[in-house]
Amino acid sequence: MSVLLVTGGSRGIGADVARLASERGWHVGINYTADEDSAQNVASDVRDQGMKATVVRADISKPDDVEKLFSRTAEELGQITGVVNSAGIATGIGPIEELDIEATHRMLEINVFGLFLCCRAAVQRMAKRHGGQGGAIVNISSAASRSYSPRSFVDYAAGKAAVDTLTIGLAKEQAPQGICVFGVRPGVINTDMVKAGAELSPEWLKTVVASTPNGRIGEVRDVSGAVLWLLSEEARHSTGSIIDISGGRATQ
Repeated sequence: MSVLLVTGGSRGIGADVARLASERGWHVGINYTADEDSAQNVASDVRDQGMKATVVRADISKPDDVEKLFSRTAEELGQITGVVNSAGIATGIGPIEELDIEATHRMLEINVFGLFLCCRAAVQRMAKRHGGQGGAIVNISSAASRSYSPRSFVDYAAGKAAVDTLTIGLAKEQAPQGICVFGVRPGVINTDMVKAGAELSPEWLKTVVASTPNGRIGEVRDVSGAVLWLLSEEARHSTGSIIDISGGRATQ
């Protein structure tokens, strides 16, 4: 059986990826930082599908925590062949001079450095040169990396642009090692993070919906369905691709 590790798997997109993965025959490692109850609920749903699940608390911005996360998942479930980097946080909403410096620093620690650490740990276990059997990594980016989010959250957008660059570069670097690397760029999705943003600035959400050709915000299943395809054998020749899931708002 295939083993999938999902960072940020206790909520939002990560939680739905974990649930859908179990329906598709994956054992799932679920990472969380604060909300253990939610992580355990996701694990229970995975087990209800007849698959194994493990829950590991880890701050992905800390190298030792990342090592613990990957090691425990492999020990309890078997060799990891898929990783979805879904853990991430947002900051405030406003022009750059109004954004909180400490919040921005913490966001970049998790969204960029933490994702980098998890990609590194995945390669150390999946790459053929390290005795691995290959696999797939899917990085959750954001349509903000394409819209740049002026006057909203340029710091978050810049971090997600870094994720896009890492995704493409890593795909080129690791293809000979049997590792495929992909990205998805969700637009505004119906998650707790977006609800918090809408509370800070209702006008922001109205503007987003008005400029989305589909006329609505997305649902988590819009994203997790694409993620599971990228994890499948059907997507192997698409390594390095990043899929926009924004209702037509962010396109090539």
